[in-house]
Amino acid sequence: MKKSELTFSFIQVFVDFFLIVFALLLAFKLRHTPDVQALIQKQGLYNVSLEHYAKLTILIAFIAVIVFAFEGLYNIRATRKFWQEVYSIFKGTTIVLVLVMIGFFLQREWFSSRFIIVAAWGLTIVFVSLGRVCVHMLQKWLLVKYNIGVHRVLLIGVGDKVKYICHVIRSQQRLGYKIVDHMEYINIKKIKKVNKRFGIDEIIVDEPAMPDDLLTKLRDYCEINDITYKFIPSSIQTTRFEMTIFEGEPIIEMLHTPLDGWGKIIKRIMDIIISSILIIFTSPIMLIVAILIKFEDFQAPVVFKNRRIGANGKEFYVYKFRYMKWKWCTTKKNPNYTEAIKYEQELIKNQSVRVGPIYKIENDPRKTWIGKWLERFSIDEFPQFFNVFIGDMSLVGPRPHQEREVKKYNEYHRRLLTIKPGITGMAQISGRSDLDFEDEFRLDVYYIENWSLLLDIKILLKTPFAVLHSRKN
Repeated sequence: MKKSELTFSFIQVFVDFFLIVFALLLAFKLRHTPDVQALIQKQGLYNVSLEHYAKLTILIAFIAVIVFAFEGLYNIRATRKFWQEVYSIFKGTTIVLVLVMIGFFLQREWFSSRFIIVAAWGLTIVFVSLGRVCVHMLQKWLLVKYNIGVHRVLLIGVGDKVKYICHVIRSQQRLGYKIVDHMEYINIKKIKKVNKRFGIDEIIVDEPAMPDDLLTKLRDYCEINDITYKFIPSSIQTTRFEMTIFEGEPIIEMLHTPLDGWGKIIKRIMDIIISSILIIFTSPIMLIVAILIKFEDFQAPVVFKNRRIGANGKEFYVYKFRYMKWKWCTTKKNPNYTEAIKYEQELIKNQSVRVGPIYKIENDPRKTWIGKWLERFSIDEFPQFFNVFIGDMSLVGPRPHQEREVKKYNEYHRRLLTIKPGITGMAQISGRSDLDFEDEFRLDVYYIENWSLLLDIKILLKTPFAVLHSRKN
């Protein structure tokens, strides 16, 4: 860790300790308010002085800080992901909650107030998270304004992946990285000169393009000089695998996805629950949108059913609010269907901005006045919550494509059809429709291979921010 990061880590310990104490004392204070006493009807054993409770608070805060340390919450790097930090706070606080409940069970004479225990747990998560937001903002401000804590990176390689990383680092200063040099091949002498002149914190290598002997020398150099070594893996290296022994012979089994067996069941249960909530929550918005669409063209349908290819190549209809003029909708129910298809093909040829089998028409002239806003904020996709509820789609997964697009897939692209398509996914929170198809494919394959309930939650939480971020179109 850099000196500035060690300083922030040291400061964060005291900030967390203070906020935990404050949260616990506030829970005690709330327990004595008339509203809370009336709500819980003064049930349960509860007789403890503030002085005795304050001593327990100090002890619990001290234990919490130790648990947070074991959770890695004091590895305060400028390049860390804040949502991962919030999850670790939730996890660490829950562990402390369990320890406190065990302690109160063994030492009943301390006190027993379920309200204080639960309130302290919730308030600790909120206050510690907010405190870290403040520290995180200060750290980012110093990073952007004065380059304090920036990680100096050396890139090595000539592939498209390393070029993309180079572009991202240079265009997004708040990520906390700065490129000190970009070499095509490993040159230890040149690397030493760069390190002496600028300093190197991390080296990222497009490994498949490098000879093994040079990679070994580079890794030795990084370990000796305390430089973080990272490499961009090939597709086979990113695949999930399991080591097994078959009659004394080691065998590596390539695993497809955790979305088999119980993983699929858990994901389906989550889809049903959350889609039901979203349908109820967004129903007033959908009603207003339906009225506006009808006002634009009373004769045309409000919801456009678009045939797509789902899991295992099965066809289904994706529901969307119609954001195009009815005369240009590519459905056979449209009397102008033949001309609509012909016009769309012309637009794809002249105005598509995507590379690969998937098209994206820039400045699409077929949109209605309200359709531009519906698509801009993805409100047109709200009816897809019904697709999720009935089981054609999932909340998170690869986006479903049309049959004519799927026909243009390379054989390896068909991995996208091995799970249910989703409303949002890795690609949508990483660039929405601005990504090339191959980049979108790699992100979706990563999701398929590394699915977890936590990953779904992270993607769902990040989706609104991705929607609010401006599209190129």
